[in-house]
Amino acid sequence: MSRRLLRLLALVFAVTLVAAACGSDSDDGDATSDTVAAGQEGDSGGGSDDSDSSDATGDRPTIAVTTNILGDVVTELVGDQADIVTIMPVGADPHDFQASAQEVDAMLSADALITNGASFEEGLLDVIDNATDEGVPTHEATEGLVLLEFGEGGHDHGDEHDHDEEGHSDEEKDEDHDEEGHSDEEGHDHDEEGHSDEEGHDHDEEGHSDEEKDEDHDHGDEEHSDEEGHDHGDEDGHDHSGDDPHFFTSPVMMAGAVGGIAEFLGGVDGIDAAALDAAAADYIAELEALDAQVAELAESIPEGNRVLITNHEVFAYFAADYDFEVVGTVIPSGSTTDGTSAGELAELAETIADEGVPAIFSDVTASTDLIDTLADEVGDIAVVELYTESLGEDGSDGATYITMVLTNAQRIAEALA
Repeated sequence: MSRRLLRLLALVFAVTLVAAACGSDSDDGDATSDTVAAGQEGDSGGGSDDSDSSDATGDRPTIAVTTNILGDVVTELVGDQADIVTIMPVGADPHDFQASAQEVDAMLSADALITNGASFEEGLLDVIDNATDEGVPTHEATEGLVLLEFGEGGHDHGDEHDHDEEGHSDEEKDEDHDEEGHSDEEGHDHDEEGHSDEEGHDHDEEGHSDEEKDEDHDHGDEEHSDEEGHDHGDEDGHDHSGDDPHFFTSPVMMAGAVGGIAEFLGGVDGIDAAALDAAAADYIAELEALDAQVAELAESIPEGNRVLITNHEVFAYFAADYDFEVVGTVIPSGSTTDGTSAGELAELAETIADEGVPAIFSDVTASTDLIDTLADEVGDIAVVELYTESLGEDGSDGATYITMVLTNAQRIAEALA
């Protein structure tokens, strides 16, 4: 065991040096400026020429969006009503991404700014604060959502969970996701916000009803307060406290976020609120269909195999929705900027062996060195890449939010079945 610990410790040290070197490159504005330029659709004269931009866009408002996942979602909602500037390019690590001067200017000069929230964009927090102070209308996608605390999520997968026609069983709705995104019959009952479809998925002004907030992802009153700060208990003694910002691994949570985003953007000058509401209702219906597809894929996995070992804490909401248990992570927090120790890696290797886990999951855009080393230590285990905090390249099977979630579910099902 000591020799293995020494090997793991040496690898951790080497990877830390490489990550530090790579992180220093993210400050280079040239590496990220294309994202801003590409996001300004119709700006044929370049971002610096205000007159050309106005002629090309017809004085459309500009909406800056921090992450490419939310950039895709917002684009689906507003269509050609606004110019979308996505700050983080595909493959960027949102935890340590640093904006270039051009990207900072895009955020400060936007007509509206949409962020993930819950301190997800660690390297952009000062810029976001500055934009808000400068009067840029700003909306956090997590606003109004009941968030998990790091270390929560997942279930004892020995329980029975028969899914209904919407992809979620009554037992799941009563015990695991009591009604933040799953109602009695439709599985997604949201209060009135004007974003309803024929299935009755209405959203309140925050994207979630009071019942949803009280019951779905229900982790006890002592763990969640209603509206301010989401006070969480930490009964499991997890070292990493705070709200988990990775709500987007759950299509149900994303549907709630869409409701809040649509309400926010409906107040931006130049946006047709009625058209936005219609687009939001259509997109929410797509998310509900996606939820049902993912639930069906999860059901194909034997209950004893519904365990996840991932690179870092990303899939808690996915696990909670679809009856998985997150039994370990290589980086024991939700931030890729945090480190890990050789002892923790050795313990994780033992957990993998003890659980008989058939696969471990890495990030498409992250180094697999540590996970590959763990796989070598355990032996006879697959390493499967998932899209976690960034979309895939154009033309890939993770190029949009919906294809990203579905692809992840398919890869998880194939690996664990």
